[in-house]
This record gives sequence, C-alpha cells and structure tokens, in this order.
Amino acid sequence: MPFMKGRAAIRRTLQYLERGSLVLNDSVQIMTVNYNSGHKASRGTYDFIFWYLGQVQFKNPSVQILTFKNMTPSPYISFYLDNGEKILVDADSRDKDEIYQHIKTVLGKSEEDLQKEALAREKKANPANFGHGYSRWCICEIPGQIPCPGWVPLPKEMRGKYNLQKKDVEV
Repeated sequence: MPFMKGRAAIRRTLQYLERGSLVLNDSVQIMTVNYNSGHKASRGTYDFIFWYLGQVQFKNPSVQILTFKNMTPSPYISFYLDNGEKILVDADSRDKDEIYQHIKTVLGKSEEDLQKEALAREKKANPANFGHGYSRWCICEIPGQIPCPGWVPLPKEMRGKYNLQKKDVEV
C-alpha cells in the first residue's frame, strides 16, 4: 500500500483518524495554529500538528484549519467563533497532550452532547423504510399492503400487460 510509506504512516489510516476524540463546538468556524520550526518552545505545537491535526480535521469537517509557520515569536492557537469572538490558546512550552486536553476542555463538545448526537443519528432511520438494511425486507410485510406478487397474483387491473391488451381490444 503506497499510503503506508513515510514517517508515521499510521496517521493516514482511517482507524487512526476515527480514534480522535476532539470534536469542537458548532460555534467554532476557523482554527489557526501559529508556531516556529526549530524553536524549543514550539516543539509541543509541532507535535500537536504532526499527531493530532489530521484527527481534528477528520472529526470537524466544517472547521477551516490553518497553520502558520515561522510568522510569530511564540506559539499559539486561535479560534474564531461564528459570533465574531476570538479565543487564543497559549501553546508556549506545552506538550502536545496538554494542548490537546486544554482545547478539548475549553472548546470541545462534552461526552453527553456527543452521546445525544449519536442517539439522534440512530433515530433518523424511518420505520416506514423497507429493503436491505431495514427491519422489513418488503412492503408486503406491512399490514394493509398488497401481498407480494411472488406469493399471491396481483389483480388483473393492476397489471400493465392486462391494461395494454384491454386498450388494444377497445380500439
């Protein structure tokens, strides 16, 4: 597999991306990460980008994420909310896990909210649906519907072939 080559190829697997637990609030529109390469105080921010940024992008597809390299004296992460508010997170001399946990507590959705959203997604399945993957395979299983033509023949007036022959005779 060509995508499994290079440094830390595990980061490009679907299983790794799905394992991320940082789901940002719906109000977050833009996330910018500012850091310096080769700067000791920016090491945690660099590691955060290397290990966690893919997971954050995967879990938050509606959030625009930008990284700015070598443009600031000290590393920080800023969040722009939909109401125009800007939140700054200081990342100077912090470890990647500290940054991750801090963002998760300040701007991440709680476990309760995530469970409610998962439950709402599960309830989206309409009981009127039928076919492969639903509780009923055919509409004939619902009481009051016409039985399957494979088991009971349809009435003649509901057959297209019968109606066409009937029209030919009348003309």
